[in-house]
Amino acid sequence: MKQKIFYVFVLAALILSACGNLAGGQPVVARVGWAGSPDTVNPGTAILTEAFTIFGLVYDAMYKLNLDGTFSLGVAESVEHSDDGLVYTYKIRDGIKFHDGQPLTAKDIKFSYDLYKTHDDFPYINAYTTYIESTEAPDDSTIVLTLSEAIPNLESQLVFMYILPEHIWKQYAEGSAAAEFENFEMIGSGPFKMVEYKQNEFVHLAANKDHFATPPKIDEVIFQTFESQDVLVQAIKSGQVDMIMEMPATAVETLKGEANVAVVNGAPFAPGVSDIIFNQITPENCPKDAGGLCTGHPALQDRNVRLALAHATNKQKLIDVVLLGYGTPGLTLIPDGVGLWYNNTIKDYEFDVAKANQILDDAGYADTDGDGVREMPDGSKPLIFRMNWPSDSIDAPRLAELLSEMWAEVGVKTELQATDPDALTAQCCPVFDFDIILWGWASDPDPSLLLGVQSTGEIPSGYNETGYSNPEFDELFAQQAVELDLETRKEIIWKMQEIAFNDVVYIIPYYEQTIQAYRTDRFTGWLTDFAKIELGDVTSMVLIEPVK
Repeated sequence: MKQKIFYVFVLAALILSACGNLAGGQPVVARVGWAGSPDTVNPGTAILTEAFTIFGLVYDAMYKLNLDGTFSLGVAESVEHSDDGLVYTYKIRDGIKFHDGQPLTAKDIKFSYDLYKTHDDFPYINAYTTYIESTEAPDDSTIVLTLSEAIPNLESQLVFMYILPEHIWKQYAEGSAAAEFENFEMIGSGPFKMVEYKQNEFVHLAANKDHFATPPKIDEVIFQTFESQDVLVQAIKSGQVDMIMEMPATAVETLKGEANVAVVNGAPFAPGVSDIIFNQITPENCPKDAGGLCTGHPALQDRNVRLALAHATNKQKLIDVVLLGYGTPGLTLIPDGVGLWYNNTIKDYEFDVAKANQILDDAGYADTDGDGVREMPDGSKPLIFRMNWPSDSIDAPRLAELLSEMWAEVGVKTELQATDPDALTAQCCPVFDFDIILWGWASDPDPSLLLGVQSTGEIPSGYNETGYSNPEFDELFAQQAVELDLETRKEIIWKMQEIAFNDVVYIIPYYEQTIQAYRTDRFTGWLTDFAKIELGDVTSMVLIEPVK
């Protein structure tokens, strides 16, 4: 009850504040609505996309990722590299300061990179340091990176390695302290600085008007969490928020008819992929030292079962019903939005219920008691799978219902349950205490991150969410990471996608478009003329200003 009262109080206060803001005399506050919330504000341990949205506003990095997919220098004013591609020397801009007034120097960058590298309990950022052999800061304005091998994608590795202040983080550098540090003050050097964060309620940021490159035109931004998708849509209609970062496709036509509301859609800035995750961890690969329980249904370790479910999945119906057509059929974990890295030559499994039933019949999964649910070949266990999804997902509930109906046609029963995102992360990986999860990824501009999700070495870290293990895939993963020839690397990555597709590691139902909306009577300057859409990204948030 206290939480509900507090939520209403805060929301009312924000609405009253905004009315005064645009009228003049008060700080200019932009209000953004979304259905999620950062799982943490510690860059080392964050998992959810919402956290990385906030990191991009609060922290700077060596590079910036532009809406057209290109990179430009961030805190560095220049870079040089050796002929063999092993040594990179960056000249850091003068005068950059952290939000607490302390200077940002090359020593902070060295500290940050060393911290990320020495902490394998950082699930994402640690992986970006794989080929960084050493980091040196010979003076306050020079950082020298030495790589163990020349790699083709250093920019895409450094762009998400946020620069942390050594004077704050050094006391947490050793052991588990770095992962346990809550970082609520979140001191960075980016265009926005933290005011207050309440998980599952709001993130309140203030503009850093002294930012060296892109000082925001607004004074504050508040990201407000709405648990109901209907309330989220009503919030943009009523003016409670100025922009929403997500919405159900069913709301598009309604919002298009609203005065002072513009709806935009397009490819997501971070190419997105929705996935149906099968727990296929085998007993020998169960990471017990990392807390692995590995309670997945044994039938999901059988490719025949996963293949039958793929044939029993009508992807076009899912797109039409769940996304109202705002998506395309998915193939691999590498989404079509990454361009040349996406293997578009793979032929998808056709929707064929009869074929799916035949596969299961031939593999010995029979319905011996006539209850409509097949059993394991040895009769030990019915094919009843737990299906979970994060409770803040807009599309997953309907997707789960449709999949349950489709798979029932082949004798597979599902038990459906929405789960708090943090709880779902905890039971997912590396615990593997699930059968099937409906979730998704936002991809880096380079495919290495999502390729690594399917590698054996990432099972203990929890980065590998399926428990999939294939030595051939692992070998190719290592090869592509250091292959400098573009065409050769592309061939390797296409082959890896083919292997994972043939092994039915995932079912990828679709690649969905981003759909967002904003109030045209509140702020102008949103970047909507690019093929990619991401209104909550720093690229828009530093440009928007009140409508005059």
